[in-house]
Amino acid sequence: MLTQDLETKKRLLQESTKILNAQIKAAKDAMDEAQESANEHQGAMEDKFESFRENCQIQRDMYARQLDELIRTQSILRNINATKTNKEVSMGAVVQTELQNYFIGVSLGEIKLDGDSYFAISGMSPLYKVMAGRTAGEEFTFRDKTYKILQVF
Repeated sequence: MLTQDLETKKRLLQESTKILNAQIKAAKDAMDEAQESANEHQGAMEDKFESFRENCQIQRDMYARQLDELIRTQSILRNINATKTNKEVSMGAVVQTELQNYFIGVSLGEIKLDGDSYFAISGMSPLYKVMAGRTAGEEFTFRDKTYKILQVF
């Protein structure tokens, strides 16, 4: 069972990395596209296109900030050890409860593996803060729902 659990964790980490890499690529592409639009209108009738060029620069800067945040998020994922078995709810843990399954790392939403759903949540999320440090068999309450932890690995 332990090998299967670690394989699940490894696959969740791989899927999370794949999702994050796609988000990084989309942010880079959008940033480059905004920069190209700004550059294309350089030298055109200055007054008319100045505000357009400024808007493109603002958009490019917004995508650059998104990209920076995604790269910081990626470094959090890189620090997760998929070969380590977690005994308590902590970063990198897979948590199975009676209601839902979680992968503690970064916030990426729902990830499906072999028909099972896992919600990738951040170590900064309110839900994680409530369940942090708990072990299998313990319960916690979040938003008026009581969760029983079935397994942590």
